[in-house]
Amino acid sequence: MRKIQAQGVHHITLTGADRQTSIDFWEGVLGMPFIFDQPNLDDPDEGHLYFDPGDGRLITIFTNETRTPDPRRTPTEPGCVHHLAFNISRASFLQTVERLDERGIKHSGPKDRGFMDSIYFTDPMGLLIELACYKFEPPLGCSHADVMIRAHRLRVEAGDYNIQEKHLADAIEDLVLERQGSLSSNRDPANPY
Repeated sequence: MRKIQAQGVHHITLTGADRQTSIDFWEGVLGMPFIFDQPNLDDPDEGHLYFDPGDGRLITIFTNETRTPDPRRTPTEPGCVHHLAFNISRASFLQTVERLDERGIKHSGPKDRGFMDSIYFTDPMGLLIELACYKFEPPLGCSHADVMIRAHRLRVEAGDYNIQEKHLADAIEDLVLERQGSLSSNRDPANPY
C-alpha cells in the first residue's frame, strides 16, 4: 500500500489556560513570537493563539478565560503526550538555568543526553517542556537526522549503549567524505589520481 508521506510537523495545538497566561509563557518565557489569533472554530467559547517556535511552523494554544493555570503534571499514560522538545542554540542553553531561576520556574537542571543537552520544566498547565541543544552541527547539505541515523548505526556496530560524541564526530566525517570527497582520500598511495 502507498504511504501518505509526511513532510514535517505542520503545527501542534495545546490546551492552555487563559489568553494572557498563554502569551506570557509561550512568548514571554520561550520567546516564540505571537503571530495571530482567532476564535477556536470548533468551540466559540475558546480563543486560538498562534506562536512561531522559531522555524516558521506553528504552536497553537486553545485558551479560555475561565481556565486558570494548573501546574500538576499532565497525564503520561500510553497515548498521552509525554513532553514537547524545542531546539535552542548553545548560547541560549547556557543561559537557561539563570533565566528560569529569575522567573522562579522549577527545572531539572542540565541533562547530558549524549547527542544533545536538555533541561526540563512544565508549562502553566503541567505539560513537560524540554529545551534541547544539539552537540553538533550537520555538514552543509545534511540534516540533523542524516547525522543521527549514521551515528545510530555506528553506535549499534560498536555495541555502545547510547549515541555518544564519538559517534557524532565519525558520522559527520563519513557524511562530509561522501558529499565532498577528497583527492587525498584515495587509498592507493602509488596512484594518487
